[in-house]
Amino acid sequence: MLGGVENHSSPHSKAHSRPRTAAFFDLDKTVIAKSSTLTFSKSFYQGGLINRRAVLRTAYAQFVFLAGGADHDQMERMRKYLSALCRGWDVQLVKELVAETLHDLIDPIIYDEAASLIEEHHTAGRDVVIVSTSGAEVVEPIGELLGADRVVATRMVVGEDGRFTGEVEYYAYGPTKAEALRELAESEGYDLSRCYAYSDSATDLPMLESVGHPHAVNPDRALRREALAREWPILDFHRPVRLKQRIRGISVPPRPALVAAAALGAAAATAGLVWFASRRRSSATATAAA
Repeated sequence: MLGGVENHSSPHSKAHSRPRTAAFFDLDKTVIAKSSTLTFSKSFYQGGLINRRAVLRTAYAQFVFLAGGADHDQMERMRKYLSALCRGWDVQLVKELVAETLHDLIDPIIYDEAASLIEEHHTAGRDVVIVSTSGAEVVEPIGELLGADRVVATRMVVGEDGRFTGEVEYYAYGPTKAEALRELAESEGYDLSRCYAYSDSATDLPMLESVGHPHAVNPDRALRREALAREWPILDFHRPVRLKQRIRGISVPPRPALVAAAALGAAAATAGLVWFASRRRSSATATAAA
C-alpha cells in the first residue's frame, strides 16, 4: 500500500515497458451525486454509532455540501472534528454496517455519465483511480463497485482493541492528493502528462494541475472560474442510475454486498461542518439580539 492507496489492479500493473496512463476521479459530486460518507449516516445511527442529533446535523451537512461544498478552512475544521467523533468506534461494526447497505445506498446515486467515462477509460487501456477525502472504509468498497483499479482515501488509525484512536493516519486532501498521483506515477509508470483527472471542487486544483487532461465536473464557483480561465473542459453530470440498469437496458442481479475494511473517516469530518455552521448562526443571533 502506498500512502492512502489501496491497489485493486491486475498483475500487469508493475510490468510496464512504456509509460502507462490513468484517469483519476474525485468521488463525491463527481462520480456519485451525494457525499459518500454522509449517505451512511442513517445506517450508523441504526447501528448505534451516532445519535439522532448527529443524524440531523449530517442531513443539514448534506444540504450544504450539495449547495456549494466546503472551502479549505471548513475542510480543516472538519478534519479536527473528525478525531473527536470517530474516537472509540468499533471497526467491525462499521464494516458490517457499510457492507449491509452499500448497494442500496450508493448504487442508485452513481452518475451515468461518470460510469460511462470509467468504461471508456478502461476500454482505452487506462487505469481508473478513485481519489477521495472520504474514509477508505467507504471509498474502497465503492471503488470495487465501480470497477476501479485502485483508490486513494483518508485513513484513520485503529488501535489494538479494534477501535478508532481518533488520530488520522493519512488525510487525502488538497496537495496530498497531488502527492499521491506523483507517487503512483513513479510506482506504476504513469505518464501524468497523458493522464486525466476529474473533480468538482477547487480544493482539488493541485490534483487537476498534475495531469495533462484536467476536467471540471459539476464545478463549484471557484473551480468553474479556474476552468474557464485555463480553458479546461467543464462537464455536467446529472443522471444518477443504478449500474445494473446500464447494461444495454437489461436488469441484472447486483453483485454481492462488499465488506468494507474499517470505518468512515471523512463522514465524521463532514458532519462537523454542521456543528461549526450552527455555532456561527448562534453567534450571529446573539449579536443581533444585543
